[in-house]
Amino acid sequence: MSGKEGSAMKEPSLKEKVRNAILEGIFSGEYQPGDILNEKSLIEKYECSKSPVREALMTLCNERVLRNMPRYGYEVTRLTMDDINEMLEFRLYLEHGIVSRVIKSLTEPQIAALEPLNELCLRDDLPPRKHWECNMDFHKALLRLGRNAYADEQLSACMSRMSRAYAQFRWGMDSGVLHVSDDCKHHKDILKALRDHDADALFDALDKDLRDFSV
Repeated sequence: MSGKEGSAMKEPSLKEKVRNAILEGIFSGEYQPGDILNEKSLIEKYECSKSPVREALMTLCNERVLRNMPRYGYEVTRLTMDDINEMLEFRLYLEHGIVSRVIKSLTEPQIAALEPLNELCLRDDLPPRKHWECNMDFHKALLRLGRNAYADEQLSACMSRMSRAYAQFRWGMDSGVLHVSDDCKHHKDILKALRDHDADALFDALDKDLRDFSV
């Protein structure tokens, strides 16, 4: 194995494990917006020293997941509709810009590979959290058509942050009441635009799709 391959497969650091565990706590609803986390309880919970916990907390503060409240703790921040709309606008121009650059050269096998992902998105029997994960998989696969690793990283980071919006507003609700597949009804228009090699139609389809992100 080359050094590069070994680096790519290395174990997450303890700081990363604590950060990911805190994020999972937010996604699962264990930690709600406005809750206060403190170093001592997290050290006990994750059975590690102060340093990785503090580093994880500071990383989450830099990512605007938490807010440092000196001598008090770390508050779980609340996403606003302005936050969500800014992320949706970013995604629209990112996804369209990257994919439209290669849309004329896309092949049917490349486009057809998105179909199974879309079929999962159209299932109303999935709980909201699982449905959102399927939707993320569809859009990440869509962007990968553009073969831009940096753009892929930015979309993943944005959608991770958007996961908090779903956790904040929707994951505790009943999927039958929500009709979660409604959020993805424009995926078929995205696929048609790809098959037609039509960048303008792709923009319109993505715009409608992202506007259906409802909380």
